[in-house]
Amino acid sequence: MNLEIMEMANIFWPALSDSWFNVIWGVIFCVINFAMIIACFHFFGRIGMFTWIAIATIIANILVVKVVEYFTLYSTLGNVFYGSIFLSTDILTEHYGKKEAKRSIILGFAADLILIVAMQMGLAFRPFANDQWAGQVQGAMEILFGLTPRIVAGSLLAYLVSQFLDITIFSKIRKATKTKHLWMRNNGATLLSQIFDTLIFVVVAFAGAQGYSFDALWGIFITTYVLKAFVALLDTPFIYLSKHVKHGVLVGEDTNPYPEVWNKLCHREKK
Repeated sequence: MNLEIMEMANIFWPALSDSWFNVIWGVIFCVINFAMIIACFHFFGRIGMFTWIAIATIIANILVVKVVEYFTLYSTLGNVFYGSIFLSTDILTEHYGKKEAKRSIILGFAADLILIVAMQMGLAFRPFANDQWAGQVQGAMEILFGLTPRIVAGSLLAYLVSQFLDITIFSKIRKATKTKHLWMRNNGATLLSQIFDTLIFVVVAFAGAQGYSFDALWGIFITTYVLKAFVALLDTPFIYLSKHVKHGVLVGEDTNPYPEVWNKLCHREKK
């Protein structure tokens, strides 16, 4: 399947450099991911968002091993997929409130821990010694799931801090603007929280390590943040789209986008 996709890409964009191809394909990759989030929201509502966040934390940890080039910038695909979590939590905060969004973050954190524990225990098993294929599979799994403690700690800490910060900032901007200017709270919250996300990860994972000077750390920070910011800005039309689609249609969920307001109105009518 992957070879077929690459062959099709070479047919349509044969003269493109690797960087131009990665930029174009990266935009398509983001748009498809965001479209799938809206589909999950439409069909499964908050359950779909909870599920996406849990899955996205796992997929981001797998894609993180693949590094791609965007002209002078280098990034892992994990950063691109990780950005979809911010759109999901913003949708949850906008439609269901910050309490539900915070619950989804805990679920994503738990999914990450389960993946780490399960894969580390799986790697500890000794492969069949007389099977060359088993040895190759073991080596591939070690590349995908072999962990550096500082990188794991930095990733988990950055995830928790940035996601909770995103939800808090989003909620405060929503309240301050009286639910107006959706683009402001979506982009403002994500762009600010991504600064802390990137800073925490770079410092915890690499600061003081051999070969990582201040200039190197600064370069990693700038490169990573620029790409995350691009993904964050790209998701803006999709959070607006979430306001115009029914949600949870397959699970019988209330399609009112502001359940807390609706409940207050119903309570007044009962009085």
